[in-house]
Amino acid sequence: MAGHIIQSRVLSAGHVQGPLLVLDEPLSFWGGFDPRDGRILQPGHPQSEQLVQGQILAMSRGKGSAGTPAGVAEGIRNGSGPIAVILREVDVNITVGAMVAAALYDTHAPVLEVPEPEFRHLQTGQVLTIAEAGQISFA
Repeated sequence: MAGHIIQSRVLSAGHVQGPLLVLDEPLSFWGGFDPRDGRILQPGHPQSEQLVQGQILAMSRGKGSAGTPAGVAEGIRNGSGPIAVILREVDVNITVGAMVAAALYDTHAPVLEVPEPEFRHLQTGQVLTIAEAGQISFA
């Protein structure tokens, strides 16, 4: 799909470009992610041991509790986390984590919601560009 553009709903704004990692299952950023090195630690997760550092992460939704914002914010702060998160369902905890990182550390990692039909166009390895207004473009 050359020049494909998806309009997302912006949950936390930012502008980034980078490679995409699509997760097969939700990820817990509190216990299932190591904010020191960006590795997925969640037992039984299909992408266990993969790094999210420097990647745009796409998943259906988050998994976890009120501790999630701390894991997200810490990963963004120290550069080990994803540079953006694309979700099919709104996740307040992931969004709050990105907002905390923006407010406290002036480090912006967009969080976007994309409807199911458009979400299916996203594939691991694509290089995406995310604009402030939520446009996601890729070749």
